[in-house]
Amino acid sequence: MLDRIALILVTIGALNWGAIGFFQFDLVAWLFGGQAAIISRIVYVLVALAGIWCISFLFREHNDVLETSTTE
Repeated sequence: MLDRIALILVTIGALNWGAIGFFQFDLVAWLFGGQAAIISRIVYVLVALAGIWCISFLFREHNDVLETSTTE
């Protein structure tokens, strides 16, 4: 379950970075009242932690990742 939450957060981060890169538009900041707003900062931190968690996918056995994703 934690892996799926992390992947969802990383996907949100990737989409936000894509919006920044393509359109110079920060969707998270827009939704939550600017980059300095506490909710925006919490979202940024959660996305960062999820990204760090997803690094562990690189070091897992291939079968472990497949089994985890199909059984949950």
